[in-house]
Amino acid sequence: MPAHEGHHRSYDAVIVGGGHNGLVAAAYLARAGRSVLVLERLGNTGGAAVSTRPFAGVDARLSRYSYLVSLLPKKIVRDLGLDFRVRTRNVSSYTPVERDGRPTGLLVGGGERRTREAFARLTGGEREYQSWQRFYDMTGHVAQRIFPTLTEPLPTRDELRLRVDDEEAWRVLFEEPIGAAVEDRFADDLVRGVVLTDALIGTFADAHDPSLKQNRCFLYHVIGGGTGAWDVPVGGMGALTDALATAARDAGAVLATGHEAVRIETDGSAAEITYRTADGEGAVAARHVLVNASPQQLAVLTGDQPPTPAEGAQLKVNMLLKRLPRLRDSEVDPREAFAGTFHVAEGYQELATAHAQAAAGRLPTAPPSEIYCHSLTDPTILGPDLVEQGYQTLTLFGLHTPARLFDRDNDAVRDELLKSTLAQLDAHLAEPLADCLATDADGRPCIEAKTPLDLERDLRLPGGNIFHRELSWPYAQEGTGRWGVETRHANVLLCGAGAVRGGGVSGVPGHNAAMAVLEELGD
Repeated sequence: MPAHEGHHRSYDAVIVGGGHNGLVAAAYLARAGRSVLVLERLGNTGGAAVSTRPFAGVDARLSRYSYLVSLLPKKIVRDLGLDFRVRTRNVSSYTPVERDGRPTGLLVGGGERRTREAFARLTGGEREYQSWQRFYDMTGHVAQRIFPTLTEPLPTRDELRLRVDDEEAWRVLFEEPIGAAVEDRFADDLVRGVVLTDALIGTFADAHDPSLKQNRCFLYHVIGGGTGAWDVPVGGMGALTDALATAARDAGAVLATGHEAVRIETDGSAAEITYRTADGEGAVAARHVLVNASPQQLAVLTGDQPPTPAEGAQLKVNMLLKRLPRLRDSEVDPREAFAGTFHVAEGYQELATAHAQAAAGRLPTAPPSEIYCHSLTDPTILGPDLVEQGYQTLTLFGLHTPARLFDRDNDAVRDELLKSTLAQLDAHLAEPLADCLATDADGRPCIEAKTPLDLERDLRLPGGNIFHRELSWPYAQEGTGRWGVETRHANVLLCGAGAVRGGGVSGVPGHNAAMAVLEELGD
């Protein structure tokens, strides 16, 4: 997408950053008849929610940074008329383990009877499955009550508690460390670990962290769509941001790529935004400025004191395989095992050990990770020839690898961690993963890894944190404002993941920032 030339001198709204939230805001405001300019530093819109072909000469379009969709409200898709679809994964998860010297595992999905049998095969009885059902019935109730509030003005804590209308659920999710509930309800170490993982995706925390940041992470992972389901975007994540860019542009918004905002000056009622291009600097005036960037970048732009970055703690790995590897657990088809979330080294004790080692400044000896095979659910991300030959994608998300571990030598530590992480996967395979990797046009294995420091460099994520900051509770607190997007500057709003109720691919902060603007204007 080329940089736009010939801007107007003034707009109703200038949006800094063309990630998915900025595009949502642009589309809503433009559809309401407002003049909108989006300034995007990179040569394309989409931010972290993009699809790319990372392997030279290979027709595979991978969701490079953001993988799955859960928190995107259907309301936004409907309101903006987006040409965008998701597909449900038939299997929720598979977690391999060795018990009594033999390979086995837990397959969740394929129907209630199948899941019940899988629990019985692993644990030898009904208790864990019944506990699982009760626990997720509870989170499902909470999801139905909370998810619709994400696109409404922020409720107070008491209002949200009344909305949940379940004191046990409120205590478990909002008041006590999630580890207490996991240990109280489940006895099997593997089952405990599978439950806990939703509290640790992108969040470096112990199950009993008194800050409850693991609870906030867990909450956002189980409320999506009112069900907690995580779906595969058809065509890859870039299909969403392409659809959003089209919706914004068709509504009249101007999308200016290759334009980096470098300064925002405001008196609270009018603002001037200075931007830089390859040809020099320019400036544009706006009544409102919506910043689709981190709170740190917002502070840099406005000249305020930046907050301390929240540390990222994940390894992201993209792979293309010639075929799925065979499993040591011969009772499970690899096409089922990899169709959902494939958990590796994520038993409850393994997660605790990995966190303790990383907190002490060492790479985990058994790095936990989870893997997704998008092409099993949506083969359209692969070229027809690759599909015919049986190629598949694998995307790995590693846990408990805080940015501090990479400070001494990012490249060397990345290589060491990748080798160790894949070794944990290989322990459950009947053949080495390396034997299944495809090669690119130059004969190199189709695999790339990104550390928190890589994400900080490539995407300007402070500390490499995928949420821009620690996730917040979805209710009003001191200073959060009516919509959770307000800043100390009356006409400057934060519409990125660092807003209250931000994080993940949701579009919620973009929607809420647009609503705040339109509400002020009386629309």
